[in-house]
Amino acid sequence: MGGTQANKTLGIIGAGKVGTTLGRLALGAGWDVCLSASPQRAWQSLIVETMLPGARLLPEPELVAASDIIVLAVPISKATTIDLDALSGKVVVDAMNHWYPVDGSHDGVAEAPSSSHWVQALNPAMRLVKSLNHLGYHDLETDARPAGHPERRAVAAASDDVEARAAVAGLLDDLGFDPLEIPFAEGRHLEGDGPVFGRWFDTERFAAALGRARGPAA
Repeated sequence: MGGTQANKTLGIIGAGKVGTTLGRLALGAGWDVCLSASPQRAWQSLIVETMLPGARLLPEPELVAASDIIVLAVPISKATTIDLDALSGKVVVDAMNHWYPVDGSHDGVAEAPSSSHWVQALNPAMRLVKSLNHLGYHDLETDARPAGHPERRAVAAASDDVEARAAVAGLLDDLGFDPLEIPFAEGRHLEGDGPVFGRWFDTERFAAALGRARGPAA
């Protein structure tokens, strides 16, 4: 949309609906895009070639080396199949959610303040930003708008790493959304039982909904 991050590379781990939708938006915004998918699913290479012309399907180590920002877009139950140690020092977007029908019960996620706290604990050296998890892939496709459009949807980026959060905010802007930068702890409000999940807000209303969730003592 904005194209302000042209010539940067977005790496997407996961070539499902979320991953391919993000890839299309990023390509349209001038980003280079590479994806890594399950080696057991050879048909995913055909999906990338036909749906994302211009994107590259790379083995995970090559994707990590090539990317400025990496998006985790797999079921959260598959997170430990990713070589997360290789993501040390990388800006990583956690776009995952815990869905019982897909992931089953998950004690680690259930005991953490948010699912992203559990992901961060797997490798604290990742520069993790929770984002893109509170809207569906279909919303990504239909709600993206050019900068300055009056119906531009807000999307949050939750992290205490200010530089990583700003980098992801730049990506969100390019994808066609108004970024709202928030602390990592507030990322729990972006999850399925939170006040903004699946709901359309501009930045003002998004911030107000988070303020109500925070409560008067915050």
